[in-house]
Amino acid sequence: MPAAGKRRGGVLLHPTSLPAPGYTGDFGAAARRFVDLIADAGLRIWQVLPLGPTHLDGCPYVSSSAHAGNPDLIDLDWLVEHDLLQPEQAAAGRRDRTEKRRALDIAAGVFFDQVFSAASSPLVSAYSEFVESATWLESYVRFQAFRDALEYRPWSTWPEGLRNLDPETCDQRALALAEKITRLRFRQFVFHQQWQALKRYANERGVLLFGDMPIYVDLESADVWANQDQFELDDDGRPVTVTGVPPDYFSADGQLWGNPQYAWEHMREHGFDWWLQRFSTAASMYDMVRIDHFRALQAYWEIPAGATSAIGGRWVESPGGELLALVREHYPGLHLVAENLGIISAEVEELRHRFELPGMLILQFAFDGSPDNPYLLHLHQPNDVVYTGTHDNNTTLGWFQSLDDGLKAHICEYFQCAADAMPWALIDAAMTSRADTAIIPWQDFLGLDGTHRMNTPGTIEGNWRWRFTWEQVSDDLAGRIRASLVAGERADA
Repeated sequence: MPAAGKRRGGVLLHPTSLPAPGYTGDFGAAARRFVDLIADAGLRIWQVLPLGPTHLDGCPYVSSSAHAGNPDLIDLDWLVEHDLLQPEQAAAGRRDRTEKRRALDIAAGVFFDQVFSAASSPLVSAYSEFVESATWLESYVRFQAFRDALEYRPWSTWPEGLRNLDPETCDQRALALAEKITRLRFRQFVFHQQWQALKRYANERGVLLFGDMPIYVDLESADVWANQDQFELDDDGRPVTVTGVPPDYFSADGQLWGNPQYAWEHMREHGFDWWLQRFSTAASMYDMVRIDHFRALQAYWEIPAGATSAIGGRWVESPGGELLALVREHYPGLHLVAENLGIISAEVEELRHRFELPGMLILQFAFDGSPDNPYLLHLHQPNDVVYTGTHDNNTTLGWFQSLDDGLKAHICEYFQCAADAMPWALIDAAMTSRADTAIIPWQDFLGLDGTHRMNTPGTIEGNWRWRFTWEQVSDDLAGRIRASLVAGERADA
């Protein structure tokens, strides 16, 4: 974590939840206003979910790229300010995803028809630098263009030359799709320009940006298609083994995720180049990164492809220690956090402690009746990150309201609070935790109930779409947050 021993507070909010005009939050004025608000409150970390391109359901953990950015997050006003789009075109682009893509294509046309000919333009120089430095870009834009042209068929069913990345076949198809590919490059340039500007804005105000790295990537992604030798695939590009977790007290059948497993031995033989490129992107985008499902870097649950549940899987040890040593060597300034929730073995914790990586502590998980529950406040350790809840949890108010009266009374006794003190009783408790870092979901700061949760695991409807409004932010909220931070010795009075 940044500045070991320094106590900080932060907030968890995905940019899609910002109250920007249109169908989703973005990197525009609302994002900067949010940074100003949390900085004034004394919060020093803004944690986001993955920022990659999503499917129509908006789930940020299923993406077509581990490197590319989600065009939904692009601020169209930025394009207006750079004379690439007219205000009325930007307004139309905010209606929905299809219209936004249309607006981005209009801006790309203006950029390449008018701006790109001006060799001295700073925007042109920035574009050229981005295209040259983004080593993942070409495979991503080709994958997206080919996939669109083939009506989103799985890439394992593409014509053989495209499926197997035959250079001549792919070059010919790319030439035929040159206009689309150029527009896709432009979208990624704009996304990364805007994100880096937002990161600078936040950093200048003392706010660190905290990203999220899913341990696995989607089969239908540029990452797998362009790097097939890095995954356990057969000759036709289909997974041999897939990902998941074994049965536990949450699920009798375990969880079958279905991502292709990594070819870890091949990765080791090639110096973990694929992973280092991924961490390079993370280091360029964030100050801190959470490694989701960190336990797979010690051992992963391998399930035969075609299985209908995770029951028939097995644990296989992975060389995560070797990888983490290389990451630390190459990117010493990138601060990592290990997601170590659920049933975690001693071996996983040994790996985490060996690299001095903070783990996660969730206060909502503390009350199962066990006096040894590590999430209980009095058992917290300094080099950890405490949360009231995460993006997968109910809001703290919704969680508390869902409990029976006996458990509510027990929790109130533990925190020495009244029932109507939620969610601030839990927020204040997190701030006083021994953990150096405390992260609070924005819904909790706003005091919102369970109708405002971001995601309900195991469901497919209504997730990833929550947004707040400025009307929900009371005039005294920044002061209330600062008071909690001061009481927890995480900010100056």
